Amino acid sequence: QVQLVESGGGLVQAGGSLRLSCVASVRFFSLNFMGWYRQAPGKQRELVASIHSGGNTKYADSVKGRFTISRDNAKNTVYLQMNSLKPEDTGVYLCSVRGATSSWGNLVNYWGQGTQVTVSS
Repeated sequence: QVQLVESGGGLVQAGGSLRLSCVASVRFFSLNFMGWYRQAPGKQRELVASIHSGGNTKYADSVKGRFTISRDNAKNTVYLQMNSLKPEDTGVYLCSVRGATSSWGNLVNYWGQGTQVTVSS
């Protein structure tokens, strides 16, 4: 069973930095999407950063220039470096991966439980 475990969240002052990690319990045979979503109170879940099978990355306009997504395939891990944090970045950050665990497997979406990020003003 595939599990994604996020870590690195916490309380930080505006202008500070945090680095989130998401570790998968298995090594995927193929991955075509790894992303970080943000769920803020009273708001829709938002995709803030993603990295795709070709290595290209995409960011929400609200985080461009401040957040960087990266991955370490050897460690089955995807990271989100968050700099210049703002109070509006507050929320639960969830990791999501779309991949297959074998050559014959289907692509499946997996989700972590999330890690809380709180940015104080």
